[in-house]
Amino acid sequence: MSITIHIYYSGINGNSRKFAEEMERTGIAEKIRQEKGNISYDYFFPMNDTETVLLIDSWSSQSAIDLHHDSPMMKDIIRLREQYDLHMRVERYISDVEGIPDSDQAFIKK
Repeated sequence: MSITIHIYYSGINGNSRKFAEEMERTGIAEKIRQEKGNISYDYFFPMNDTETVLLIDSWSSQSAIDLHHDSPMMKDIIRLREQYDLHMRVERYISDVEGIPDSDQAFIKK
């Protein structure tokens, strides 16, 4: 089982993109990628909303997320979110341990 979080950061005047760029430039994002239990940590930019950035963040377990939330990096992340006056919408997904059904495999080009 893994847990994937979608965080939509929204702001004005390009602040959401500036936030993501600063997370990458300062190395905070890379440190998170190195945390035990992190599977992926990547930013995406929706084509139809230039004021929003999507973070897709996957973890091996809830305990890995809890350790991340207790890490010193969370203070840096919160400080940057406040600096750029970002608002968040969060979605949470738990993986299907059985994987992709055979009936869906026909639609996936490999």
